[in-house]
Order: sequence, then C-alpha cells, then structure tokens
Amino acid sequence: MEQACSACDLTCPMGQVNADCDACMCQDFVLYGVVSLPGGAPASGATVYILTKTPKLLTQTDSSGRFRVPGLCPDGKSILKITKTKFAPIRLTMPKTRLKAATIKAEFMRAETPYIVMNPKAKARRAGQSVSLCCKATGKPKPDKYLWYHNSTLLDPSLYKHESKLVLRNLQRDQAGEYFCKAQSDTGAAKSHVARLTVIAPDETPCNPTPESYLIQLPHDCFQNATNSFYYDVGRCPVKTCAGQQDNGIRCQDAVENCCGISKTEEREIQCSGYTLPTKVAMECSCQRCTETQSIVRGRVSASDNGEPMRFGHVYMGNSRVSMTGYKGTFTLHVPQDTERLVLTFVDRLQKFVNTTKVLPFNKKGSAVFHEIKMLRRKEPITLEAMETNIIPLGDIAGEDPVAELEIPSKSFYRQNGEPYTGKVKASVTFLDPRNISTATAAQSDLNFINDEGDTFPLRTYGMFSVDFTDEATSESLNVGKVKVHLDSTQVKMPEHLPMMKLWSLNPGTGLWEEEGDFKFESQRRNRREDRTFLVGNMEIRERRLFNLDVPESRRCFIKVRAYRSERFLPSEQMQGVVVSVINLEPRTGFSSNPRAWGRFDSVITGPNGACLPAFCDDQSPDAYSAYVLASLAGDELEAVESFPKFNPNAIGVPQPYLNKLKYRRTDHEDPQAKKTAFQISMAKPRPNSAEESNGPIYAFENLQACEEAPPSAAHFRFYQIEGDRYDYNTVPFNEDDPMSWTEDYLAWWPKPMEFRACYIKVKIMGPLEVNVRSRNMGGTHRQTVGKLYGIRDVKSTRDRDQPNVSAACLEFKCSGMLYDQDRVDRTLVKVIPQGSCHRVSVNSMLHEYLVNHLPLAVNDNTTEYTMLAPLDPLGHNYGIYTVTDQDPRTAKEIALGRCFDGTSDGSSRVMKSNVGVALTFNCVERQVGRQSAFQYLQSTPARPSPASTVRGRAPSRRQRSSQGGQRWRRGAASLRFSGVAQQPLSN
Repeated sequence: MEQACSACDLTCPMGQVNADCDACMCQDFVLYGVVSLPGGAPASGATVYILTKTPKLLTQTDSSGRFRVPGLCPDGKSILKITKTKFAPIRLTMPKTRLKAATIKAEFMRAETPYIVMNPKAKARRAGQSVSLCCKATGKPKPDKYLWYHNSTLLDPSLYKHESKLVLRNLQRDQAGEYFCKAQSDTGAAKSHVARLTVIAPDETPCNPTPESYLIQLPHDCFQNATNSFYYDVGRCPVKTCAGQQDNGIRCQDAVENCCGISKTEEREIQCSGYTLPTKVAMECSCQRCTETQSIVRGRVSASDNGEPMRFGHVYMGNSRVSMTGYKGTFTLHVPQDTERLVLTFVDRLQKFVNTTKVLPFNKKGSAVFHEIKMLRRKEPITLEAMETNIIPLGDIAGEDPVAELEIPSKSFYRQNGEPYTGKVKASVTFLDPRNISTATAAQSDLNFINDEGDTFPLRTYGMFSVDFTDEATSESLNVGKVKVHLDSTQVKMPEHLPMMKLWSLNPGTGLWEEEGDFKFESQRRNRREDRTFLVGNMEIRERRLFNLDVPESRRCFIKVRAYRSERFLPSEQMQGVVVSVINLEPRTGFSSNPRAWGRFDSVITGPNGACLPAFCDDQSPDAYSAYVLASLAGDELEAVESFPKFNPNAIGVPQPYLNKLKYRRTDHEDPQAKKTAFQISMAKPRPNSAEESNGPIYAFENLQACEEAPPSAAHFRFYQIEGDRYDYNTVPFNEDDPMSWTEDYLAWWPKPMEFRACYIKVKIMGPLEVNVRSRNMGGTHRQTVGKLYGIRDVKSTRDRDQPNVSAACLEFKCSGMLYDQDRVDRTLVKVIPQGSCHRVSVNSMLHEYLVNHLPLAVNDNTTEYTMLAPLDPLGHNYGIYTVTDQDPRTAKEIALGRCFDGTSDGSSRVMKSNVGVALTFNCVERQVGRQSAFQYLQSTPARPSPASTVRGRAPSRRQRSSQGGQRWRRGAASLRFSGVAQQPLSN
C-alpha cells in the first residue's frame, strides 16, 4: 500500500487519495442532488460523473430526479458532470463546506447543436500583408473548439490553436483560396460558409482595368445603324472584393471594404432621330471603397387557404421582435449587417394561424426582396380527457387514410412545473399534409438539418404537425410525455425511405430541424387492422411544439434558372432579386407527370448570373423526382417559356435530346386557361459520361461552382417579365437590381445610393387613343448640371375603365434635391411631352401656385408640352405630384405608382383613376390617316406578333404596373422596346 501511494503524486488537501490516484475521497461526507428538466419536471435517468483524468461514473438519478453520492470531498474544486440524452450536459463544482452533507440543485437545458452566427468574410490582400478570418458559433453547450480548413484541408491545430479567429501573417500567394471553420461541442459540430481569400503580388493591379461589355437599351427612336440594334455598349466594372488600402489593424471585418468599380468615364453622344442623347461610358476600372448598401426584406403574410392577411402580427428574429405586420399583412425588415441566414418567426396575436418560422433568402449586395409568407390556419381545438387514452389523426384528405396518428396514453399530461395534470385538455393539432400541393408554400423553415460532421443536409417531409395543449380552465400550456406516433407505412411510396424515417423538431431560433427519435416497425396494432404495418416512434412534447416526419435525402442536384426583362432573353437584360422557388414532387405510381405529393420547398434569389436552385434528383430513375419551379418579383409572378403549342428548345434554353429527357412542361401545357407562371420537369441527374448533359441545366450537387459560374450560353431554364409600355434611360447607367453599380456622378439619376427618392406626375389625356408621354429631365439650377440631361422616361397612358375617350399616365421625373456631393440642390428642369397632336388645356391650380411662389419659374410658351422646375417639397395628390423615399429604388417606384394610380397620398391601386390627383390635362386629337404612333406601328408590324394579343384575348384596356421601378401593363400587345426601324421622332 505504501509503495502504491509513493508512486502517486496526487496530494489531497481534504480526505485521502483513492486507489486509482485520480480523486480525493472523504468517507464521512454525502452529496445529495436534485436534477430537473426545463420547467421543473424531475429529470429521471440522468447520469452523474466526476471529472478525473477520465470521467468516472458515480450514479444515476431516480424517478424523482434525485441522487446520492457518498465519499466525495467538499473541497470546492472537484467537477461533476450530469448528462441526459437531448439535453446539454451540466457541469457543477463541488460545494465547499465543513458539514457532513450538502445538497445541490441543477436544471437541464435542451441541447442545441452548434450554429454559426458569424461567418468568415471574403478578403483580398497583397503578398506580405496580414489577414484575420473570424468565425463564431452558439449552442448548448457553447462550442469549445474551432477547426480551420484551407481548400478543404485541415490546418494544423497545433499551429493555429482551436480559436475562432484565424490570423495569417506575411501572406504568400499559395495561401489564397477557400477557408471555412468547423465549430465543435459535446452535442455536435457546424461548418461555416466558405470565404475566399485573394492574394496578389505586391506590384499586381488589384482589378482588371478594362471594363467588360454592358449593353443598355436606347429609346425606340434611337436605332443604331452601326450595330443594327437599339443597344449601346457603355461598359461596366464587375463588383468584386479587391486588395485596396488597409490600415495595420487585424480585424474580423476590414475597416474599409474595397471593391472594383468605375474610376474613369468618357462622355459620348448617341445620334437619334432628330436629337442626340448623351451618355457616359466606363473607360477604366480600379480598386475603390465599396458603395454602402442596405439589404431589405419585405413581404405579405396571409393564410394559405384563402389569403386572409395576418393583421398586426409580430415578426421575431430569435427572441427579438424586429417588425410587425400591417392591416394588409405587409411587413418591412432591414436585415442586420453580417446576417448570413435570415430566420424569422411570424406570430399571430389573434391565434388564428400557426406560428410560422421561415428562412428567407435576401440580396446580400443590397436592395429589397419581396416574399409571400403563407401560414396554416390553426385547427379548431377539441377537448380531451387527461385520464383517458386519446388518438388524434394526422391528415384529413378526402377519401384518403390519415398519414399518421398521435397516441397519447392516459395520465401523460403534466404542468410546466412537472405536476401531473388530470383535468380537461384543450387540444389543437394542425397537420401540414404533403399530399395537398397547395400547402407547400406554408412549409416551416427550409427543411435542413446539420449532421454530426457539421454539414447541412436536406430533409424530405412526410408531414409536419403543430401541437397546442392547454388547461381548459386557465389556458396554461401543458407538456406531454410518452406520446406515440403511428406512421402508416402504405403512405410512404418510396420504400427506401422507410428505414430512414425519423421524428424531428424545429429549433425556431436557428430554423434547423433536430432529431427527436427513430421509428420501429410494428406489424399489427389493432385487431381490425392486423394486415397493416406501422412505423412507431416515441416522443415527448415540452418546449418545442412543431414536429416533422422526415427522411434525410442525399440525392441532390441544382437547377440553373435565369430571369429576363423580356422574351429576347439577352444576357444584358437579366434580372436580379427575383425569388425563384421549387417544390419537389413525388410522382404518382405509373403517372410520371402527375404528382402524388410534395416533399420539399426551397427558394433562392437571382444574382447577376442567375440562380442555382437545389432539388432532389435521381440518376437511376429520371422520374423518381420531379420539380415544380416558379418565380416572382415584388410579389408579381414572372412567366415561364411556353411548351405548347410551340415547343422551342432555343426559347426554353435547353438543347435536345436532354430537354425531352427532362420532360419540360409549362403549367398551361394541357389547360390553356391555366396560369403560365411555372414549369415542371423530371429531375434526371446528368450522366457524367454524357457530353450533352454536362453543360446544364441540371448540375450534380458537387458541381455547384460550375452551376454558379456557368456562362449565359450554357443551358438553363428561363422566366421573363411581360413587357410594358414604358422606357427608362439614364445618362449615367445604373442597374436598379444592383445598388453596388451606383457611380459617383453629378448626372446620376439617383444622387444617394442608400436613399432613393421616386417622383411621379399624373397626366390626363382627353382623346380616343392611348398616348405615349415622355419626361425629359435636365439640370436646372446647379452649376455642374444646368442644361445637361439626367435621363428620359417614356410611358403609355392607361385607358380609364369607366369613361370613354379618357386615359391617364403616371410619368416618372427626376426629383429635385441635393446631388451626390451634398453641396447644393438642383431644381430639375422637367419637360412633359405627350406624343402626337396634343395641346395643354389645364394645369393643377395648386401646383401652378406652388411653382409661382418658388422661383425661378420655367417658361411655358409651347402648349404641346409642359415645362417646370421640379418642386423641392414632396407635395402630394392635391398637386398631382407623388413622391416616395425608400432604401430600395424599385420599392420607392412601386409605392409612388400605386398612389398615383389611386390619386391619393396614402392609398394604392392597380386601376387607373383618371379624374383624381391630376397635375396636367392634355387634349389629344386622333392622328391623320396613314400616320402612326410608335406604339401603333409596333402593334401592327407582322415581324413579331405579341403572344398576349393573339392568345390571351384580354380586353383592350390596359393597366400600368410597377416593374423594376417602371410601369407595365400586365398583359397586352407588343412593346415599344422591340422596334426594328427608326420611327418619327418625339417632340423634344
């Protein structure tokens, strides 16, 4: 014994060393413990360890959550660890006391896998400089180890420690590449997004100085013979991170973020029919400070069954309330800086709808994205007896068996403090049934989970259910233990999914699903259904109230989709900020094109190179999965390319024979009356040895980079916007989809990149024809811009529904105000010019009085037009002027247009009201026989008949609509923008 002790170097300030020489023991001391679950219920079956060189098992808690351990020393140093499945481990320090006994109390928290809240950022440096990449994760317990990877290779932890901040000094060129971190804790791991580090030589130019080609469209009377088109190349500098000037600080986020941008422009004059059009062409790119932007998410929250808005509901991000819905269910949210994954929970204060958690894609480069949020209506509550066994069916499709049943044994309900509950239970269980495709948009979250290695994987749902059990008398929320879920195996049509089926619950803070338990086969449950096989799972209902019957699905691909401004499908007319969504469908047995059920819903946002949409696919059976794809912008659905009666692979964007294999069908393929705003395809995974399938539009999951970087010439599916009778021209080119394309220039239409002010004037036209109206906007009072063109706007008047021979136009003009240097204001000189034989008959008296009282006053000798120095004040409908300021240009235009159509300062309408809120009135006589307007010419030309005018059969009346900040009629004849020859010039 003495020899054994002499070999042990452990000294005990209290008690004696144990036989293993790893702990001190006090034979006359007893430690008592009480361990509870969240809310106070006893935590039975928890395991208690003492942390020595290796954790040593001491005991387990009894049914009351209590334990007793004799022999430990109350030294105030020894560490106890208490564990229980699905809960974060508890660490306790032994109390320090001279008494013979002590009692400790502890309460579990539900375990949460690590979740990345700060991702490393893309950075650029010169060789020899230093950089830091940062990563941060939350979880229960908090992650205690961070691993860093460079180009998927683990960096030596002994060199870079296990810290959340990776510092690289004296950078070399070979250290460029992709970096990500992996956060670890006792409950799992999570991987961050990938950040690209660019390292250039000390003398290397950080940006390509030569601008790339960028075509802008010219007015209808500005045909260019040199290029045989209505387009002009003004060039642009692709916005990307570059190695600019940095201070010596090594920060997670650079003090100044640098981007490639335009550093030199050249003024050019474009020759048009009877006038010249000035423009500024990019000549040189350089590294400069990035334009500041703000990401905005807007939306409308409504019921999935009938569109009833969720009025005055709350919007939460984590535990913080960040927004509120209005009377029409609309909301606006400014996305906090550094947000990578936007998780919002929508809570109905009136309890009509199920609380809904959504993961919403947004444009990280800035600008606004609009989302339609659909919520399930809460199931009417029923009354249960807590002392009886209760069966609740899940799924109520007419003529179909339930997907599953909940079995709640008697005496299973208990209060939040753990006391058994024996009274009446008010129960509401709402089931989202994937056999009903109309419920897909109401799916909670984005159906993802994180596996043990920290990778994000998708789930395929067989149904979600939200539970709400309350005390009928006091409305106190009740917990439930020992709940059984009986899943009917005949409802799972893909046999390979049966052994993988699991129960999941939603973490509303992260929007991720976490495993609750497995299923086991049970061949018979009731005598009357002995021949049925069920999957049976066990669960408890505590703080989480939303559950899912899911299987992980690894057969994944990406669909390449692009959105365009017109049916010309020009790369320069691609639209950013379009929400593209996919519903993964499971075919009905024997009917490959007729979906049986949906399994997953995803959305992405188009960028400058389109979007890559994740979807399930199969390489063995092309029909194993199909996908239903749709796209929308600002709440308006875009149109897919037709598949019948014309089936044109060149228009669809996918060559044969792959297109036939994918079975492309627009939604109106068999029913001409159906909407034309979506298409369906079979998700046939591309064969690796097939040349015709290697260039899109379907990409294997591991080829995401190839999908994201695919050129416009590669195969892809297309959506397009129905063009309207409007045209925008800016002297200084600016893409309203991409706020980072803003350029510092006195002639910029929008002088501030974070504050977009849209101004419209309402013009009434008395005459039998709809008339094109132009605003010509020039510098009026600023010494840098006086007499110079900011831009022009063309729009066609919209016929009044109720009055014959009356139409009106809401015409955009450039607002007066400070220019980009914020030095002094400019009163924009605006000319309003109706086309054709028109003369001015009246001017709004309040507008005229305002202009007279705010000199200088523009000369108005010509009655065929109207000239004004635009007002500095945001006047309103009484003046016929409509002004809206917003951080997103499209949104500002959309709101101002809605008010202008309505003729009010706070309303909104899609129908033109010609008699209210008018600024100018013109009388326009019919043209002489043989003389056509530009619009009439295009409508009569046989070169490109409009599918809208020949197929849709709409009435002649048209509606202007907000689109990319301009106007369009929803469905109508061919557009002004597609003209093949020069026309009579407009009055300028």
